[in-house]
Amino acid sequence: MELFQLSRARDVRDAIQAGAAAQTAQQGAEVRFLAGGTTLLDLMKLNVERPGRVVDISRLPLNSVEASPDGGVKIGATVRNADLAQHPLIRERYAVLSQALLAGASAQLRNMATTGGNLLQRTRCVYFRDTAMPCNKREPGSGCAAIGGFNRTQAILGVSDACIASNPSDMNVALMALEATVHIFGVRGERQVPIDDFYLLPGTTPQRETVLEPGDLVTHVTLPPPAPGSRSVYLKLRDRASYEFALASAAVIVTVANGRISHARVALGGVGTKPWRSREAEAALVSAAPDEASFARAAAAALAGAKPQSQNGFKVELAQRCLVHALKEAATA
Repeated sequence: MELFQLSRARDVRDAIQAGAAAQTAQQGAEVRFLAGGTTLLDLMKLNVERPGRVVDISRLPLNSVEASPDGGVKIGATVRNADLAQHPLIRERYAVLSQALLAGASAQLRNMATTGGNLLQRTRCVYFRDTAMPCNKREPGSGCAAIGGFNRTQAILGVSDACIASNPSDMNVALMALEATVHIFGVRGERQVPIDDFYLLPGTTPQRETVLEPGDLVTHVTLPPPAPGSRSVYLKLRDRASYEFALASAAVIVTVANGRISHARVALGGVGTKPWRSREAEAALVSAAPDEASFARAAAAALAGAKPQSQNGFKVELAQRCLVHALKEAATA
C-alpha cells in the first residue's frame, strides 16, 4: 500500500470540495471516498487502487432509509447492507432487494458494506487484482489476460475485445430490476441517473465503469413505488453456498393478472460486464401465459447475445435455467 492523505468530511459539500481540491493540488491524483471500505481497502493493499487522497464520509448523515411521498423509498449511500436487507420497508415492498443483499458476501461484510460502496464494487477478475498481469481495466492498453486465459467466471454479455470482466454485485442486479435512480453530488451540482445509464459497457475504455466524474459522490438511491400486485425473487447460483460470487443470478419482478403476465422486469448477474437488464426477456414475457414455455422463451431471448469464452460457455444454459426457475417462483408464489 502506498502513502496517501486521509481527511474526514464534515458534510457533503465539504467532501466534494476536499475531493476537488486534492484533484487540482495533486495534478490529477486519484481521490476516493471511504465509507465501509470493504472493497477499497482490499484493492489499496493490492496496489490496484492507489489514491493520493482518501476522504472519510462514514459519519455523514447519509445512513437512513425513508419512504418517499410517491410511495417509493430513498436509501442513503452509507446505509449498511445488513440494515438495508432487514429494513421493514425493503422486506415488505422490495423483497428482491432484501434477498439479493442477504445472498451477498458474509454476515461480517454485510455489517460494514454500504449502498454506495456496493454500487461501485469492482470486478473480482483475478487478472484485475494481480498487478503482475496485463489488464485494460487497470492499465489501459496493456491487454486483457482473461481472453485466452482463465475466464470461467467472466462475463458473456456486454463484453468487448478489451475486457470480459464480470460485475460481481448481487445488490445491483436487484436495483436494476427495480429501476433504481442514483443521485450524485459533484462540483457541478446534483444530478440523477437511472441505474441502467449509471454503468458503462467496457467497449474500448474498460477503465471507465460508471458515469461518475472525478470528485463525484453518490449520496442516495431512490426506488419507484412497487408495481401493484407484483411479486419478486432473487435467485443466485454459485460454486458454494457460503461467501461466493454468482456464476449466474436473476432478479425478477412479475405481475400476473387474468392468467397473463401484465408486468415484468428482469435483470441478470454473474454474466454481464454490468448488472444486466434484459428488455428482450421482459418483452417476451408481457402478455404471455405464466408457464414454463413462456419462461423458456424469455430466457432464450435474454441470452441470445451471449459471447462465451473458452471456459464459460456453460453460463449460457446456467443463466437460462436460473431465470426460468426464478420466474416460476415469482409467478406462482
